[in-house]
Amino acid sequence: MLSLSRIGITNIPSVGRKTTQTSQKTSVDRAVALHQNLPTWNSSDRSNRIHHQASIQSNADVAKEKPKMTEEERKFTTSVFAVRTTAGQEKNVADLIAARIATTELPIKAILVPETLKGYVLIEAEGPHFVEKAIAGIKHVRSRIQGIVSFEEVERYIVMKPVIEELDEEDLVEIVGGPFKGMKAKITRIDKPKEEVILELLEATFTLPITVHADYVRLIQKAKKEEVK
Repeated sequence: MLSLSRIGITNIPSVGRKTTQTSQKTSVDRAVALHQNLPTWNSSDRSNRIHHQASIQSNADVAKEKPKMTEEERKFTTSVFAVRTTAGQEKNVADLIAARIATTELPIKAILVPETLKGYVLIEAEGPHFVEKAIAGIKHVRSRIQGIVSFEEVERYIVMKPVIEELDEEDLVEIVGGPFKGMKAKITRIDKPKEEVILELLEATFTLPITVHADYVRLIQKAKKEEVK
């Protein structure tokens, strides 16, 4: 028989004992074996186990979270796409697209209508499929141009040079403001410090030099430069 004296239970002969005593001894044997195999338990085990489980859960939650992008990284997550429109309807198209974005919350970052780029609207978005959704069914939209527009190219339409920087003497211009609006003229002199041009009206019956601000003229034709022999 197995001796259990080390845990305070003496060896009991099986002869003459009832079945219930044998069953009790068997239960005790199991308890002793279980007691020998299990580690000692104390009051801090439960809190440690809970803390460990919480740490595992916390680590799992962190692993599931997507890494957040920095502001510097977010700057390069969008591209600029060109949309071809009916000439003269660029602003109307931009307004219709803006109205759709407001109701559908499409991730469109900006809409640009360059005055010097007729028949096109530039859209900044996170992908071409968002642009397609934004322009689908919009009146006066023809198609989206394949590919993307570089930011360097967009900058040409955003950073505008002063009009006077593009003008030279003998250039032909059209007056777009003031009492002589709509008349064509030739530049005879340029005053860059004052940003003014002296013009000679082409449609007048007599020579009439006038001075206007450079913002009130639109270049029609550059002067022909004489070739140096």
